[in-house]
Amino acid sequence: LNCSAFNSFRFLVKGGLAGAAVYVAYDQGLLGSGIESAEALRKAQETLPPAIQEWTNYLGWEVRAAQLPPTPKFEFSLANSWNKGVHRVMSALSVAPTRACEYTVEGWKYVKDLVK
Repeated sequence: LNCSAFNSFRFLVKGGLAGAAVYVAYDQGLLGSGIESAEALRKAQETLPPAIQEWTNYLGWEVRAAQLPPTPKFEFSLANSWNKGVHRVMSALSVAPTRACEYTVEGWKYVKDLVK
């Protein structure tokens, strides 16, 4: 394999993995509303520890439940975080024309002082 073919193959594999990740996230409801995302997270917290235990038993590894790290606890509202972000962006966009005008005036003053 030459270098360009290898890079193309690598690009296709990465693109396929990224596409699969987006599809799984969409399919599990992670890209939906905050309520759907919270429900998907709850299902994952219930499903992952037994699945890990099953795979370790299948592979012959001896893993006790105490050795597994606890599932992370998220104590924030995804909907509230999203709303705060939207408010901040809209606030910044609403003052943007005024700020642009102020910066333009300051810029002209600076250029006039340089020309003098």
